Amino acid sequence: MVIVAIIYILIFVIFTLVVFAVMQIKLAGLNIKDFWGFIQANDMLDKLYVFSRRYEKMSAQEQVIFLMEAEKVFAAFDKVPNILWEDEYQKYSQVLNTYQNLKVMRWVG
Repeated sequence: MVIVAIIYILIFVIFTLVVFAVMQIKLAGLNIKDFWGFIQANDMLDKLYVFSRRYEKMSAQEQVIFLMEAEKVFAAFDKVPNILWEDEYQKYSQVLNTYQNLKVMRWVG
């Protein structure tokens, strides 16, 4: 009986934390879908950052994939306030520079 009570209390606490997190996101003026997209884009930004360091060695197919994924990341980052991702600005800037360089390379060549 005690275990069942503990399980109910834990479920209630988890539910309360989820509701609190959703309220905080809503109070920040964001949609839950936009915030979730930002979290996923943040993970993709880390991967793109690694690729951005070696963009001269990418094949044409890798360049196209990089460009498409970078556009998705930029779109997701545009939907949230800058204060949420100011810690990731260096990575964002590096990926943006690589994106611009690849666009120019593909346009010229």
